Amino acid sequence: AFQEKKTEKSGTWVFTSATLMVDGQFDYFAQSLGLTDYRDLALESPFDYAQQALLYTPVPFPEPNSQQYLDAVVECAKQILAVSQGRAFLLFTSFRALHYVYEAISELPYSFLVQGDAPRDELLAQFRQSDKAVLLGTNSFWEGVDVRGEALTCVLIDKLPFAAPNDPVLQARLDALREQGLNPFMKYQLPMAAIMLKQGAGRLIRDKQDYGVLVLCDPRLRTKSYGKTFFKSLPAMPRSQKMQDVVQFFARKQQALEEVM
Repeated sequence: AFQEKKTEKSGTWVFTSATLMVDGQFDYFAQSLGLTDYRDLALESPFDYAQQALLYTPVPFPEPNSQQYLDAVVECAKQILAVSQGRAFLLFTSFRALHYVYEAISELPYSFLVQGDAPRDELLAQFRQSDKAVLLGTNSFWEGVDVRGEALTCVLIDKLPFAAPNDPVLQARLDALREQGLNPFMKYQLPMAAIMLKQGAGRLIRDKQDYGVLVLCDPRLRTKSYGKTFFKSLPAMPRSQKMQDVVQFFARKQQALEEVM
C-alpha cells in the first residue's frame, strides 16, 4: 500500500488537485491511498461561478436506460447549440452515444470536430480557431483540456460517468470491497463518477473572464438520492430546469460584452 511506502521515506508529501474532494470531503482520496495521518485544506475557487456559470438540467427527461434517451439528448443538444451558437463541448460516456448524437446533428450549421478524426491536440487547435465549433468527445476530453474565452461557452454531458459494469478490473475492485463488508457503490463507484463529472464540468470555466452553461442531461441527478453527492461535488452555481433561463443567461452575457466593446 502507498501508506507503507510513505513510512519508508522521510519527508512531506503534498497532493494537490481541483478534483480530490467528493461531497466536500477528502475521504475517498485518502482511503484509496491508505492514508490515515494527513491534514487537508480546501481552497475556494478563484472563479465566480455564481456570475460566470449556469447549471441546466432539462426536464422532463427519460431515464438513461430508456430507448428514447439518446433522442432526448439530441433534442437537448439542438436547443442548446442554437442558443450558444455552437462554441460547445459535447462530452459522452461512450463512443456509441457520441456517434449517435453526431449523426443526428451533423447537418446543423456548425463546425463539428469528432474524437477519432484527428489527434486530440489537433482537434483542440481547430476548435480554438473555428467559429461556432462543436467538439464531441469521450473520456480523454473530460480532463486535461483547456480552452479559454469565447470559443467555449457550453459543456453538455450526456450521462453520469459511472464506470462500465463489465470492466474486469472494476469487478475485481468491487468484489474486494464486498469481501471487506463494504458497499462498493458508495465506496467506489459513486465517488469515482463524482470525480469524473467534476473533471468534465471543469472544462467550462478556465479563466476569470470565461462564462458558460453546463448541461447535465441525466435525470438521476434529480430522481436518485445519490444525485445530491454529484451536486455537492460540483462548483456552486445557479441551477435551472428551464431553457428560457439559458436563453436569458446568454443574452445577458452578450449584452455585457457589447457594452464593453
